[in-house]
Amino acid sequence: MIKEFMLYWKYVKIHMLSELEYKGWWIMFLMVMFTVISEPTAIILMFSRFGNIGDWTVERILLVYSIAITSFGLAESFCRGFDYFPWRMVREGNFDRVLLRPKSLFTQVAASVFHIHRLARVLTGMGIILWACSRLGIGFSIYNVTMLTLALVGGLLMYAGVFVMSSGISIFTVGALDWIYIFTNASYETTRIPVDHMPRILRNLFTFFMPMLVISYFPASAIGGWGGAAWRGWLALPAGALFLCVSMLVWEVGVRHYKSVGS
Repeated sequence: MIKEFMLYWKYVKIHMLSELEYKGWWIMFLMVMFTVISEPTAIILMFSRFGNIGDWTVERILLVYSIAITSFGLAESFCRGFDYFPWRMVREGNFDRVLLRPKSLFTQVAASVFHIHRLARVLTGMGIILWACSRLGIGFSIYNVTMLTLALVGGLLMYAGVFVMSSGISIFTVGALDWIYIFTNASYETTRIPVDHMPRILRNLFTFFMPMLVISYFPASAIGGWGGAAWRGWLALPAGALFLCVSMLVWEVGVRHYKSVGS
């Protein structure tokens, strides 16, 4: 396990150094940061015009949203290879070479792509978390920091699971899965909707099938004292790990049935 971890970071270091060779890398970094900041602008303007929705303030929504988007940023930064897997490895037949190497397939695929500008989403999300917590009067106690950290790790595992699952399915479909974006970019967009006013079908979908609300709303509610059992905030990590384990099963089934598509 340690050797695989070291191999992963060697891959990432190579990608990072190669990207830093391009003088314009920081422009992409700023573009991603600007995109993350501008996405919730409509919500901020709506709340400033019409006021709060019951107990829901713009700071509450931004806290839930920022936890989800930071988790997504971590996953797309460090497991980006699985997001590119349908195009770069299945369609082009490059997965054949990966299978010949005596190293973990998971490590090789996960570290096959790394974009440094994707870390801008993580840094911006963390900044929004700090801002929302300060506005809501949430102290940075050991309890709160630990819960938020575990929530982000759980979110990383969950979104990584989405990428892994889509990669496993793409082995059978031999191509990209456009519908999978419902559970990536579209999923964290739903956190801009107050959970109390979210359609039940969406609430159940993103709680029991894909635990996106478990890794974002539950921890935010627990540290903010918004009602409900505080222990639910600790479910983020096990929920994310369980989702990743299920995704790994799909991935293993796909690998066992892989057939080269040629070049």
